Amino acid sequence: MLQQQKRTAQYRFQADYLERERQQQLRFRNDRDHDYDHDPYFYMAPIYRYHRGGSYYETNQYGADMLRQAVNYGYEEGFRTGRADREDRWRSSYQDSYAYQDANYGYSGYYLAQDDYNYYFREGFRRGYEDGYDSRYQYGRYSDGRYTVLDVLLSQILGFESLR
Repeated sequence: MLQQQKRTAQYRFQADYLERERQQQLRFRNDRDHDYDHDPYFYMAPIYRYHRGGSYYETNQYGADMLRQAVNYGYEEGFRTGRADREDRWRSSYQDSYAYQDANYGYSGYYLAQDDYNYYFREGFRRGYEDGYDSRYQYGRYSDGRYTVLDVLLSQILGFESLR
């Protein structure tokens, strides 16, 4: 469909996204023999609380790091998608992107519920898309070859409260 619409930049982005996701899933699959008995993160007590969808959730340091990663991966993929739509002179519509709908890039299946990861990926994606589409860095920055959300904004999105 993207090719029929002559959206070549978006088509390239989506193909690249699918390939990155496939490579990542292969790496995760090779690590399927995860030994929870010797995993120091799995049994770590929760140290943060966060609020999403009217409920509170608790997580340990590793879970918090995974949520930060979800926002940053979302921002990066959103930035690339927005830039591709701008290059194709396509209307702004982050919700129509395959990467936004999928929202699984970076999700390993460990430590977090998938819907939590997806939610925070999409929070980063929306902001990254706006920055990429508008050729700006309002919500993030580009550094060391990566697009990342500004630390202040990341704290606001996640809203972690210390349990200690």
